[in-house]
Amino acid sequence: MTPTDPHPEPEGTRPPTRRRPGGRTARIRRQVLDAVLAELGEHGYDGLTTDAVAARAGVHRTTVYRRWRDVGGLLADVLDAASDDDWQPSDTGSLEDDLTALNQEIQTALTAQPPIVAALIAASFRSEQAAHAQQRLWEDRYARCEIVVSRAVRRGELPPHTDARRLLIAATAPLYHQLLLLRTPSDPQLPGHAARTAALAAAAGAFAEAPSPHAMSR
Repeated sequence: MTPTDPHPEPEGTRPPTRRRPGGRTARIRRQVLDAVLAELGEHGYDGLTTDAVAARAGVHRTTVYRRWRDVGGLLADVLDAASDDDWQPSDTGSLEDDLTALNQEIQTALTAQPPIVAALIAASFRSEQAAHAQQRLWEDRYARCEIVVSRAVRRGELPPHTDARRLLIAATAPLYHQLLLLRTPSDPQLPGHAARTAALAAAAGAFAEAPSPHAMSR
């Protein structure tokens, strides 16, 4: 979901998924990261400790300390691990429906119990390591969702040189505002309404990239 050329990148140009160790090392990592998510969802950032994570994961505390050092390291690895998947946004055949599907996923994640996604976002304001990892995750998700805008340009739904990041932020921001900031109850109409509003604005050129100063001076 970054501002970019409206034409999609050729297949295979996206950076490859980071390689992670396999076998016992991978199993222990998964146990520990699952324990972090469980502890965070139940107790929040203030209740998250390396000892509690180690106990829940069934590993020795020195194992956790040696690899992750502290809570910040644990949170950063949880967020980095989220970029190791193969998730891609839905291709429904229309911009509005693609954005609606994306918003529905966001709403489901933000309203899930325990509130793990919300807790991770909150924790990123308390830990510098988690904050950097959260930023890397956002960049990854924006990049993957860029294709939603590229497809819409190719279909003729959007003007060329539409700023993908601005459009995607406009489409998804109401979900975060309502559910995280205002803490309003989940509204089944919100994902579609926010998507429709952003799609209409984008079709009218609201998110067209500004011309360069050089072009304007001609």
